[in-house]
Amino acid sequence: MARPPVFLSHPSSLQHDTGPHPERAERIVAIERELDARGWLGLERVESPPATRAQLTAIHPERHVAMIEAAAARGGAQIDLDTSVSAGSFLAALHGAGGAVALVDRLLAGAAPSGFSVHRPPGHHATRERAMGFCLFNNIAIATQHALDSHGLQRVMILDWDVHHGNGTNDIFYTSDRVLFVSMHQSPLYPGTGAAQDEGSGPGTGYTVNLPVPPGSGDAVYLSLVDHVVVPLAQGFSPQLVLISAGYDAHAEDPLASCLLSDDGFAGMTGSMRAASESLGVPFGLVLEGGYALGALARSVAATLEQLVAPSSPAAPGNAAARGNGVAVAPVAEHARERLAARWPGL
Repeated sequence: MARPPVFLSHPSSLQHDTGPHPERAERIVAIERELDARGWLGLERVESPPATRAQLTAIHPERHVAMIEAAAARGGAQIDLDTSVSAGSFLAALHGAGGAVALVDRLLAGAAPSGFSVHRPPGHHATRERAMGFCLFNNIAIATQHALDSHGLQRVMILDWDVHHGNGTNDIFYTSDRVLFVSMHQSPLYPGTGAAQDEGSGPGTGYTVNLPVPPGSGDAVYLSLVDHVVVPLAQGFSPQLVLISAGYDAHAEDPLASCLLSDDGFAGMTGSMRAASESLGVPFGLVLEGGYALGALARSVAATLEQLVAPSSPAAPGNAAARGNGVAVAPVAEHARERLAARWPGL
């Protein structure tokens, strides 16, 4: 019998105390309450281990890790206007990174076909040497580097659908041709990076793909980008692992941005990426990033997980192979295809 998708979490996520702040412990509480109401969807629930020092320092220099650790030991510190450390933050951040690493381990060992690492603080804004944008350690980058170093993978694809550009992940893998980083994000918006012309450098030229969308973009734009740009990129790159930086702040109810995605939009993107991963014969996992409207966040995470537990079927709604040309090519997707086609002929 096939193993169910895995859901990784840890109680320390609640100990990262940000005070009156959009990125707060209630985010995790809301998600778990919604999943409890749905009987946890048959997921395998696993308590995440902490990341090791070696896993952290494969991405972040020791001085950065030590700074976060020392700040927590002192009882907390304000890193910048948006980003803080409390007494419980270092432990929470260790398990946030460790959950993403454990997800990769389970996926690549065949212990789960897919899964979701659900922790806070989020990670995709953290650069190698700077905590910023609510993020302390870059969880998905740490997990990706672990897949490359410990599992010997040569190609990992990261799709970041958080409404804010994942500048940290972008920069960490900027010169690498082993990681295809694709970001769909509202522009203009914090942190002000992620221009379409930003495509990586050196050996990594072309392996950073930024897909900025204007305010007001909703399901039609995002689903078109996934089906007509992201999925063909995956087919051209042929990754051995697909990971999603899964932020839910592009939802129409979210207070920190101006995109208009619905619960169904997130389900549709998940279905397309799951179908693409299955067609490539590779595992598929998600790592939680943003999402600050508690109800929308909880429902959309649940909608995502429902796509993971659904039976795989070429005719299933949300399946890229089924929908394919049924999703109209939005102008932003057409422009992206024209811009990227020289490097990625499959577009």
